[in-house]
Amino acid sequence: MNIKDIISNIEPADKEVFRQAQERTANLIMPPRALGRLNDIGEKICSIQRTMKPKVDKRMVFVMAGDHGIVEERVAAFPQEVTGQMMGAFVAGLASINVLSRQAKSKVLVADIGAVCDVNAVPADPDNTFVVKKIRKGTANFTKGAAMTREEAEKCIMAGFEIADEMIKRYDLNLIATGDMGIGNTTPSSAIGAVFTGETAEVMTGFGSGIDSDALKRKIDVIKRGIELNKPDKSDALDVLSKVGGLEIGAIAGVILAGAYHKIPVLVDGIISAAGALIAYGLCPVAVEYMISGHKSVEPGQIKMLQYMGLEPLVDLGLRLGEGTGAVMAMHSVEAGVRVITEISTFAEAGVSTKEM
Repeated sequence: MNIKDIISNIEPADKEVFRQAQERTANLIMPPRALGRLNDIGEKICSIQRTMKPKVDKRMVFVMAGDHGIVEERVAAFPQEVTGQMMGAFVAGLASINVLSRQAKSKVLVADIGAVCDVNAVPADPDNTFVVKKIRKGTANFTKGAAMTREEAEKCIMAGFEIADEMIKRYDLNLIATGDMGIGNTTPSSAIGAVFTGETAEVMTGFGSGIDSDALKRKIDVIKRGIELNKPDKSDALDVLSKVGGLEIGAIAGVILAGAYHKIPVLVDGIISAAGALIAYGLCPVAVEYMISGHKSVEPGQIKMLQYMGLEPLVDLGLRLGEGTGAVMAMHSVEAGVRVITEISTFAEAGVSTKEM
């Protein structure tokens, strides 16, 4: 199977089931759409899963990891070796994503798609999985040339797809989420966002994991120089990914395509996952019908990316961590939306009188 095969088998969400879900919502024992976004979520999940009895109880977050040559330009707050160290922490079940996933009853998969270091770790928790599908050891510095080859861009997308495809089948997953790890990865994410949305680097770029004002200026300049040098073509998502992207970003796009391929909802995390979503959207616009934006990041470019795809974040908790934490937190809202449409009675079912006017 290749990317074209995957895309050709991704179908739109079911419009007839969506209509039925809206009809049920209109008859629930509450004022019209009184539960707001929860009503929207329930209807969307019904249309994605092609059923009026959807389930979102089998969950996994896919944390894709990779390193970035662009850190040579001093755009990151942490040294590059932290990528590998954090992968080890994820696998050991010690990090934020592990804690929040346990609360959300979600499994965690960590995948090394392109870290500079090699991590040899055995998961400490049966709900954790560690996979190595390294395409290369980090991307190149995109101020000096393309971040990776087009072939490598295809490989990292396929790696993400294959990982998610296998886990979806193994655990019969019905809700997945995207996450990331990679020092410096807000820089390629902002670059991807700037290319697709047409917004300036100044608008799309934030402080990442805590850089200072001088580093922010360098980061903006780096993005401008990378785009000017490489001239990524927004009509060709693989071209954008290869020229200014990241290996884990491509893998995130593959995870999203796997969700759409298997007709299950995909919770998209912050700015790095939004960049992966843009790549998936560029390859297969209908894939957006399977995406749910988990949260609003403090990174300014993320909301511009979501607006470009017509997505609205579910929650705003002031998060800026990545790892998939915002997407996992949104699992609670998704479950609530599904419970609303499947468990609340209609006026007829409950014997409650409807409005007179």
